Amino acid sequence: MISASEFRNGATVEIDGDIFTVIDFQHVKPGKGAAFVRTTLRNLKSGGIVERTFRPTEKMNRAHIDRKDYQYMYNDGGLYYFMDTESFEQIAINAGDIGDTLKFVKENDMVKVLSHDGNIFGIEPPTFAELVITDTEPGFKGDTAQGAVKPATVETGAVIKVPLFISSGEKVKVDTRTGEYLGRV
Repeated sequence: MISASEFRNGATVEIDGDIFTVIDFQHVKPGKGAAFVRTTLRNLKSGGIVERTFRPTEKMNRAHIDRKDYQYMYNDGGLYYFMDTESFEQIAINAGDIGDTLKFVKENDMVKVLSHDGNIFGIEPPTFAELVITDTEPGFKGDTAQGAVKPATVETGAVIKVPLFISSGEKVKVDTRTGEYLGRV
């Protein structure tokens, strides 16, 4: 059990049958009335973000999330296949449980499979990915003074924004959490 006064960023709790991780918390002590804890929580199953307030003494179950390394193998329609690199056991995960978390992950890349009480509910891709630009419009000298971007498709099929000087065939580094271009490789 964990009380709301013990919340820290990254803590995982079980509320009403769902698993949440604490993104942000703030202890508030108003001049009048009782103190409370204002939180921003991310639902780990659906990915939704919720803001809730709790009394500091309110208790809930701490959720233990298992993160295990698996190698992404391939996609076959509505199923994604992963292999445990230690036991070579393969698992299939429904596309609905994954969402769009694999849009920057290539085949044979390592990911973390998230589970709670033996039930797999999500995938955590590596923080950064090095991907090749497969399609983008050419940029022209003098298009803009500074900071202009254009859309580019990477080898996994995802579309990101890149500076005008990037061309097709170049390898770039991408932040998988935000889809932001970080630089050339």
